Amino acid sequence: MLLDANILLYARNSDDPHHDRARTWLVDALNGSTRVGFPWQTVAAFLRIATNPRAFAEPLEPEVAWQQVEDWLAAPRAWVPQPTAAYAGVLGRLVRNHRVRGPLVTDAALAALAIDHGVAVVSADADFARFFDVRWINPLDQPVSGPADDASSGAEEQVDERDASATGPEQDT
Repeated sequence: MLLDANILLYARNSDDPHHDRARTWLVDALNGSTRVGFPWQTVAAFLRIATNPRAFAEPLEPEVAWQQVEDWLAAPRAWVPQPTAAYAGVLGRLVRNHRVRGPLVTDAALAALAIDHGVAVVSADADFARFFDVRWINPLDQPVSGPADDASSGAEEQVDERDASATGPEQDT
């Protein structure tokens, strides 16, 4: 599965109404048996938004935001997917077939990467429903028990909830 930035932002920001559900889902996923993909575009979007004073009254300091990224990437199931040789063709097909433009280009790029790797996109953004070529999971629509296609595994090091989110966007606890 590949994560969209909104899941990371909800999981990190305790002031967001989706925080508890997103944090629980992310912790369960990072402790589960399925790899959790953090594409660089998702990481960059998280950093851009979490540190932006227009997005948050008290945005994260850059070093706090980057530490959060490092904590997520250190999880046993975390991985950073890279495009394969087929990626450009997949992205081009999505752009053409779905008449993608403007802000949807970023969503198409993430969807193409998911298709390229044969995994689902995890996002609360309903725009992914337009890409019938990709499997889309909205963890905010799921029971709080965890990822849809993942069972927790106790065999590996567990990710502490503090690694998945701090108490709010302005704090690093």
